[in-house]
Amino acid sequence: MKAVQITAPSVVEVIEKEKPCMKAGEVRVKMEYVGFCGSDLNTFLGRNPMVKLPVIPGHEVGAVIEAVSEGVPDTLKPGMAVTLNPYTNCGTCASCRNGRVNACEHNQTLGVQRDGVMTEYAVLPWQKVIPAAGISARDCALIEPMSVGFHAVNRGAVQDGEYVMVIGCGMVGMGAVVRAALRGAMVIAVDIDDEKLALAKQVGAAYAINSATEDVHARVQAITNGFGADVVIEAVGNPKTYVMAVEEVGFTGRVVCIGYAKSEVAFQTKLFVQKELDIRGSRNAMPGDFRAVISYMQSGKCPTEKFISRVITPEESDKALAQWASLPGKIFRILVKF
Repeated sequence: MKAVQITAPSVVEVIEKEKPCMKAGEVRVKMEYVGFCGSDLNTFLGRNPMVKLPVIPGHEVGAVIEAVSEGVPDTLKPGMAVTLNPYTNCGTCASCRNGRVNACEHNQTLGVQRDGVMTEYAVLPWQKVIPAAGISARDCALIEPMSVGFHAVNRGAVQDGEYVMVIGCGMVGMGAVVRAALRGAMVIAVDIDDEKLALAKQVGAAYAINSATEDVHARVQAITNGFGADVVIEAVGNPKTYVMAVEEVGFTGRVVCIGYAKSEVAFQTKLFVQKELDIRGSRNAMPGDFRAVISYMQSGKCPTEKFISRVITPEESDKALAQWASLPGKIFRILVKF
């Protein structure tokens, strides 16, 4: 079977692998679409410290069940459109003992700490296979990244009527916009691209700020009547946006961090104390977040066509990643079609 492999920085190849065999309790899925995400782009650029090359990327999946083995519940049947939970959990670390398996100390995400599933077929434990009735295999590939944004809103304990500022309107940030709006929050979307901001308003943002052309602080103060945002969700991973999050959140507010900054961040730590802030990390997603995204997509309100920037063949992966690297702000998702 075909597989896409990042063999070295800026080098992508299509390789041949054996079709995987199943054991008891496993499901074999046929990949229809697998998305490239920001971590894959960083791997391609040689900037992902969690990845050891060569690696097969891929954990944003739209697939169809091809076969099930002994011990798989009859809720999973051949022909069903599914996505995958790409994380592992050890069951014994502090996170797992506390029930927050998404933040397992020893997690190995597909395509990051272990080979991913940008392949024609994959075999996984049945517990990692998530049915998505009424959603196309193509659109299933959008579920995982949106679930990461949904999880961040849970971490921020967002409530009806609060002002929620989401910095970064890529796929993960867009998931946060959607979830916060569904909870009744007044969402302030911040990005440097007007097209992404327009889409954020389409999916629920009440306000949009282009941080490249507008005075973010003045706009936020005007929108919130001088109080600042109740919750700020950082979905970029840039030192400037981390500082922005702490500056624009109101007193006693919550800051939720999704993005990884690639360099050290210098904070005015007095703001942590003066504002008595809650600063929370947000990692991966929980099963409930996947279910919530699936429910949203089943409603028919998700503009999936606008979230898919390109659909490519495996052989076009190298050129597509190179183009994405040259225009990082213009891409939502690139899907590889098998």
